[in-house]
Amino acid sequence: MRSSRCSTALTNCGRASKPGWRPEPDLALWGLYNAAGSREERVLTSPGARLRSAWSEQSPLQIVGTINAYTALLAERAGHRALYLSGAGVANASFGCPDLGITSLNDVCEDARRITGATDLPLLVDADTGWGGAFNIARSVRDLVRSGAAGAHIEDQVGQKRCGHRPNKAIVPLDEMLDRIKSAVDARTDEAFVVMARTDALASQGMEEALERARRCVEHGADAIFAEAVESLDQYRAFVEACAPSPVLANITEFGRTPLFTLEELRQAGVGLALYPLSAFRAMSRAAERVYAEIAQGGTQQPVVETMQTRDELYEVLGYHGYERKLDELFGKENT
Repeated sequence: MRSSRCSTALTNCGRASKPGWRPEPDLALWGLYNAAGSREERVLTSPGARLRSAWSEQSPLQIVGTINAYTALLAERAGHRALYLSGAGVANASFGCPDLGITSLNDVCEDARRITGATDLPLLVDADTGWGGAFNIARSVRDLVRSGAAGAHIEDQVGQKRCGHRPNKAIVPLDEMLDRIKSAVDARTDEAFVVMARTDALASQGMEEALERARRCVEHGADAIFAEAVESLDQYRAFVEACAPSPVLANITEFGRTPLFTLEELRQAGVGLALYPLSAFRAMSRAAERVYAEIAQGGTQQPVVETMQTRDELYEVLGYHGYERKLDELFGKENT
């Protein structure tokens, strides 16, 4: 049971994953039904197993970034099957600081718990460098499993890391990266928990070194490969060939070194996972800037009201009225 849910009785009170759709009211009120179908069916498998199932059924599997529980609900409502918690998202959105290794394991786990408390969609988590040596990495993996995460990627940058699409990145020796992967694989308490190896070697060490690192990580137990800052489809094809049958993830982040390849282009290149880590966060940030500017400069929000989500739409996403009905059912007689 997830402690972050509002309560057992009020879980998923009428929450809908698609407009106009509702789970059975009596089951939904008691948490036996979930936004995407039978909750009993989905909790029989672990989050890691659900992520593996999703990528086996849909290739490339789109994994969308969610910075909090509410955006996770929006992603689920749009029909996505897998979610992502970015280290940059935690740093930027939860702490207002840059993605430079400032946030901790506990910071990331707290955001992960909130997301997995709101949805059963599998959540892939950015674990940066693992937050230390072998025992630190072991603790990180176990805590992420307990937080409800489906998997995590660990990278080969040094502890004082930088954004993957910025210059002057430094990476650890290959043996140290392999030790990180071995520690993570050994520590997982759920065998289905996905250990993904991310390599940042391409930018500083070149293609051959990046491919060698990817191959060796797979040999040492990595379930998938995150090739960072890839610049062409041919490079993706090389990673796919080197790592088969393990899936390769393409980081389709905006304003970085990787072109915004379409899903079909990635499919043709053999890419198994397509990541959109901060797309919604960037759009939300621009929208917030506009609203704050209108209020500050014009003295009213009237010009931007038409761009806002309405109160009814918010309630629809949250299943608000289902919560009210449950309150009436539980306490209505006492108040009459």
